[in-house]
Amino acid sequence: MKFNTLFVAGLCASALLASCNPQTAKENQLKYTHTSLVDGDAFRFFQVVGGKVVYEADYAAYVETVASSSQAKQLAAKVKEVYTAIIPTLDSLAIVNQVDFPIKGAAVFTAPNDKGAEEVHSAADSTLSNHTAVGHTHGDVYSDESYIHHVQHEAAAIKDQLERLSRNTDLGLRTFAEENLEKVKELFKLAGGKEDAHAHH
Repeated sequence: MKFNTLFVAGLCASALLASCNPQTAKENQLKYTHTSLVDGDAFRFFQVVGGKVVYEADYAAYVETVASSSQAKQLAAKVKEVYTAIIPTLDSLAIVNQVDFPIKGAAVFTAPNDKGAEEVHSAADSTLSNHTAVGHTHGDVYSDESYIHHVQHEAAAIKDQLERLSRNTDLGLRTFAEENLEKVKELFKLAGGKEDAHAHH
C-alpha cells in the first residue's frame, strides 16, 4: 500500500516539475495567450514598423518602374534597399521575441491603377498609427511628388519608432535600432525631411 502511494506521489511531482520547464512555459505562453516576450514599446515597434516595411519595399519596387523623375527613382531604389535589408532581421527578432510576423492585418501594396488601390494606400498610411493617418491621402494616379511626400511621411514614423527602440532594455532590439536608425534618417532627408533642431542625438 505504501509503495502505491509513493508511486502516485512521484508521478505527480514529476508532472509538476515537467510543467515548470522554462522552454515549455515560453511555448505555452505564446500558444495559449499570444503574449510576447517584449515590453509595450517594443511590441508597438513591431506592429508599426513591421506593418510598414514590407509595404514600403513593394511600393518602392513599383515606383522604380513608373517614376518619371530621377529623384523619385533614386529615392525608390534607396527605400527598397533599406527596407528589404531590414525585413529578415526584423523577422528573426520577431521569432526570438514571440511576436507574430508578418503583422496580421497590415496593408499589402497593389499598384494605384488596380481596383481598390486607393483604399489600400489609405490603409497603409494609417496602419496601426493614428499619427501617420493625419492629412495623408492618395489618389488613383501615381505622381512622383506624392511618392516623395509619402516616403518622407512613412520614414518619419519608422524613424520615430527606431529612436524609441534604441532606448529599450533589450540588447538585441537596441542594437537593431542603432544599426538601422541612420539608414532611415538618410531616407527621411532624401525625401526632403528636416531634422528637429532640438532632437536628441
